[in-house]
Amino acid sequence: MKEVYVLAVESSAPIPLEELRPAFESEDVRFAMLEGGNGFSVHAEGTQVEVRFDTQRPTKGVDPRLLTGSEEAQKAFQRTQGYYWLSVEPGSGPQPTVPVFEALWCARTLMEQTQGVLLDLTAYKLHDVADVVEITELDFDIRDHVNLHAVAAIEGDTPLWVHSHGMEKFGTRDLEIFHLGEEDLLAAEMFLHELCTDMAFGQGPGARKEVHTSEGQSFRLVPSEEARVNLLGVPLETFEGHEALFLSVVSPLGRHNTAELLRPYRERFVPEPEERTESLRLEAQALLPAFKARFGRKGLMEPLTFLVRAPFETHPEGQAVEENLWLEVVAWEEGTVVGKLVDGAVHTTEWRKGAHVEVDEEHINALAISHEGRTLDEEEIRALLIAERPM
Repeated sequence: MKEVYVLAVESSAPIPLEELRPAFESEDVRFAMLEGGNGFSVHAEGTQVEVRFDTQRPTKGVDPRLLTGSEEAQKAFQRTQGYYWLSVEPGSGPQPTVPVFEALWCARTLMEQTQGVLLDLTAYKLHDVADVVEITELDFDIRDHVNLHAVAAIEGDTPLWVHSHGMEKFGTRDLEIFHLGEEDLLAAEMFLHELCTDMAFGQGPGARKEVHTSEGQSFRLVPSEEARVNLLGVPLETFEGHEALFLSVVSPLGRHNTAELLRPYRERFVPEPEERTESLRLEAQALLPAFKARFGRKGLMEPLTFLVRAPFETHPEGQAVEENLWLEVVAWEEGTVVGKLVDGAVHTTEWRKGAHVEVDEEHINALAISHEGRTLDEEEIRALLIAERPM
């Protein structure tokens, strides 16, 4: 068993176990006391979560400088006096995310009984109760479970060593990539998040196996104790505090030159030309009455999905930035679209994939319709909607 979370609470005394039993036990969940009576275990979905209470503040391996979380969560953590340590067997159960989510549900249940903040010991992340509710209810977002750090390892134009923290709880090593420049960071972040997601679900590539991407690039994941042999000019003290073993992303020949691998990811961050954005907005607003009417008479089993795009404000590094996000239309209430986000915000988790949102229809700047999972092109959409246009 590995300690993966700590629920830090204001009280220095635990909730009596018999008071907790009704909150946990159900037809599908078994609640049992641990030997010695200093905690309990929860058995569900083929996994086991062990919970032990202590008043010793978590300090070993927890660098305060690396902790991320809201300012309120940081302050709340400093006020805590009691600590529920949650342990699981990483990688057990039907697939690797299951024990992690059982631990999160366990923490959420405890947070309904007592005030506290949840510390992810593997990713150095603090979550308040609202975070935990969203993580357990909305679509999976790897950014809730890992932190990416960039460290200047050498001199020059590509000095950065970017690596993850948090994958241990999924029963796998964290990832790392070397020789990146500042302009590579967003692309590397997206690439590593996609790769971490696959690995969290047990679908990642095997070590040393050459992997070909859909964009024609290829790479290997090589154990860090092997891959770092080829690193030149990186002082050993760079890795102090990072003694854990990683998987290094390298070229098929084992080299640390991955610039071409990140090219398709860089292209995703190229801003849409203003002229294109304005053209799409005008087209969307012109088609909106027909689009709305066709959505209104969509059959219950009709294989059509209606999507709209609108700007959402996010705050990476405290700066307000607008991102255009797509949402699947669920309902139309007068002049407001109610929908479910198809993808979360790129730069932050303020707007999460799967979240239900409301958008004023005058803010819609693009439309799309898919049929049985295939997105229709512009001419097909016009042909579909033309019958809805008022004569």
